[in-house]
Amino acid sequence: MNIIKPGYKILTEIDRMKILKSIERIGRTCYKSELNITECSCNKFVSMLIRRGHEAMIEHESISVKFIVDRGVSHELVRHRLASFAQESSRYCNYSKEKFGNEITVILPLFFDTGMGAASNSDVYCEWKTSCEYAERTYFKLLKYGAKPEEARTVLPNSLKTEIVMTANLREWRHFFKLRAAPTAHPQMREVVIPLLIQLKNELPELFEDIYNDLFVQIERNEAREPITIDSFSNNKPRARLDC
Repeated sequence: MNIIKPGYKILTEIDRMKILKSIERIGRTCYKSELNITECSCNKFVSMLIRRGHEAMIEHESISVKFIVDRGVSHELVRHRLASFAQESSRYCNYSKEKFGNEITVILPLFFDTGMGAASNSDVYCEWKTSCEYAERTYFKLLKYGAKPEEARTVLPNSLKTEIVMTANLREWRHFFKLRAAPTAHPQMREVVIPLLIQLKNELPELFEDIYNDLFVQIERNEAREPITIDSFSNNKPRARLDC
């Protein structure tokens, strides 16, 4: 059984000026102010759209992101109905095959992570790991006895790794971040969403910096619950398997 950390990859090539100029060119149709377009007017124009809440214009641009998460997180992702999804199918993927390493891959829950220092709990980690290993053995037994992958998958754990591509327009991404990066969101969702927000804020500040700034205000006000900091999720690359 392979144990990895969750992660993501932006599949769309982010060309900041190309995106901003496209939004400006489309948005100025509303005002018939195309003659005001200059080489650097798009930054100010798009910032104005966000400030005024005229976000319909940014629906004309989209971004695709591949998330590597567990099944529980993927179930929350697909609730965003305005987005389009393509997901690794456990009906057709037979994890006993060589291309999957003859094993299942599971996502390490951050709250069971043995690398958390004083916050670690080796007992719960070992129970979680043992449970996943038992599910893997049962899955392979079912396949050996003649069950199809779509039948044997019924015993696979919620921690099973899945890859899911989400494509959404920029307005929907803003809505997504407001819900899924908030302190009230599930910790495993925030584990991948906050680093993604940081990256998009750096690449497209006109479109995401305000959400990034609002997030820290929410964290500071959420004193009743231990905040999950940005630094906690600065590295979203899969980590090597851990031994109990």
